[in-house]
Amino acid sequence: MAKIKQANSRHCFICGLENPVGLRLSFYQVEEGVVETEFIAPEHFQGYPNVLHGGIVAAVLDEITGRAHMGSDVHNPRFVFTGKLEVKYRKNVPIGKLLKFVGKISKNKSRVVEAWAGVYDAETNELLAEGTGLHIDVPKDQIDLTRLEELGWKVYPD
Repeated sequence: MAKIKQANSRHCFICGLENPVGLRLSFYQVEEGVVETEFIAPEHFQGYPNVLHGGIVAAVLDEITGRAHMGSDVHNPRFVFTGKLEVKYRKNVPIGKLLKFVGKISKNKSRVVEAWAGVYDAETNELLAEGTGLHIDVPKDQIDLTRLEELGWKVYPD
């Protein structure tokens, strides 16, 4: 399967391309149920010196576990919200160094889904932190799928 870019939004903290304080990450489905992104964390997101704040790590793990279930159809994405997120920090996650986040579907039920995610040092492929997310489908009446692009949800060019 070719790498397929998922949609971004305008204002989301993680993927919003017009959010001046956000991460502005782009996500790619690399195979069915597997999503990836890369990120070099800037200094202003650090906790301890040279270490990415754990809340930022958790936020990206949360996003990518949900996106694993989203799929690659930009006109019919599966939107889910987080019911539970569990994070295990194995090592300090560095700022200023290329990181690779991977999300993978682990359970897919009718309304409740689960996924695993990890953040790796992109150079050494060492697992630095991981998380599992339990997500619940957003009710169909909360998002008008016919207005997604109007709402800023679309695939933006790289």
